[in-house]
Amino acid sequence: MSLVCAISNEVPEHPCVSPVSNQVFERRLIEKYIAENGSDPMNGQPLSEEQLVDIKVSHPIRPKAPSATSIPAILKSLQDEWDAVMLHSFTLRQQLQTTRQELSHALYQHDAACRVIARLTKEVTAAREALATLKPQAGLVAPQAVPTSQPSAAGASGEPMEISEQVGMTPEIIQKLQDKATILTTERKKRGKTVPEELVRAEDLSKYRQVASHAGLHSASVPGILALDLCPSDTNKVLTGGADKNVVVFDKNEEQIVATLKGHTKKVTSVIYHPSQSVVFSASPDTTIRVWSVTGGNCVQVVRAHEAGVTGLSLHATGDYLLSSSEDQYWAFSDIQTGRVLTKVTDESAGCALTCAQFHPDGLIFGTGTADSQIKIWDLKERTNVANFPGHSGPVTSIAFSENGYYLATGAQDSSLKLWDLRKLKNFKTITLDNNYEVKSLVFDQSGTYLAVGGSDIRVYICKQWSEVLNFTDHTGLVTGVAFGENAQFLTSAGMDRSLKFYSL
Repeated sequence: MSLVCAISNEVPEHPCVSPVSNQVFERRLIEKYIAENGSDPMNGQPLSEEQLVDIKVSHPIRPKAPSATSIPAILKSLQDEWDAVMLHSFTLRQQLQTTRQELSHALYQHDAACRVIARLTKEVTAAREALATLKPQAGLVAPQAVPTSQPSAAGASGEPMEISEQVGMTPEIIQKLQDKATILTTERKKRGKTVPEELVRAEDLSKYRQVASHAGLHSASVPGILALDLCPSDTNKVLTGGADKNVVVFDKNEEQIVATLKGHTKKVTSVIYHPSQSVVFSASPDTTIRVWSVTGGNCVQVVRAHEAGVTGLSLHATGDYLLSSSEDQYWAFSDIQTGRVLTKVTDESAGCALTCAQFHPDGLIFGTGTADSQIKIWDLKERTNVANFPGHSGPVTSIAFSENGYYLATGAQDSSLKLWDLRKLKNFKTITLDNNYEVKSLVFDQSGTYLAVGGSDIRVYICKQWSEVLNFTDHTGLVTGVAFGENAQFLTSAGMDRSLKFYSL
């Protein structure tokens, strides 16, 4: 005889009896009823789970439903279950497709939002840079090219117009340049051929190794440092110009950025640190030369001397005038205080872009390099070309005058370094570098004892013997700038790998 649950009227799997009503129940059903009502379902008297008495029986076999007693009925049952499974699977596939479409739409919206945010960020950055550029020039309208025959006039609103006509080399300026040259020549004669006692000796210089490397000065998205200079009065202050359009002032001792100067609209290819003022200069293919205040962190003057990219920059020994060269084939001499171009000259017979420019230590002559491998020496007072040095092949990439004013070092895209005697106006030494070596930077130390070359690697030569005393290959990209610390106590370099490196004992 089978036991039957008083609640479900089916054979219980786990039968138990209630001592209150003496009825048999399926344990899970009676426990659920007690939990909800706390009484026996048959007579309503109080009942707890602890009072239930389990009945031990063999595992019950449920009777089959009448519909499952024949093979056709079983097959129909299986068919129904299969159809139910297929319908459920179809429903799940539909839900998956809908979910995928929703996800795809959400991702598309996210991508569109990111693009909008990026565009807005770029516009905000451009607006800030424009604001930073306009602040120091408040009240000045954009420079207009005014023919030299017209007098400078006030704008329609009564505000001063920034004019770009050549003011000319006045007798006062020429006298100022001559006086400075006389002082510098006298000082050099006093020094004679003596080398400063504090200068690092060649045997110590040859032991220099990399002691620091900084890669976070410029943006990683547009990598590359294209220009380098040190403050002559404090060589711990480093100035760099980058492919990210920024100019950065870095403190070597503190190992931190002092100022990031933004305003150029293209990469910065030349930088100069003023020797006595907290002022730096930069030039760019955007055709402008900018004068920056390091303490204020802003642009205080924009010199518009050229109509094409500015390729070279050099500061006169007075600290008041800038020499610039350009792809427009002109060199220009400008006043940094007023931003006015004093004179602008080109060699009409050559008709070739200028690639670099450098003042002679005395400041009365200077050199320019051209895209057709010529080095030209110019007289500043007369604005005339007084000497030419042919010999290179390919565009001239860098030139440097020695401190004593006797030698000129030049590099070009012919994997060679040439040294010229300015007294005899001839090439007295050619250093042939490795095949495909690219010369990007040349610099003498302040005493004129060492010459550093930056390009495919870094090399230091001792002057007069012109023998190599040092070679560094630490940069992973092209070296674009090298510079000596005071008394060659350290050497610094910058390159296309975005790093600024320091070398010393």
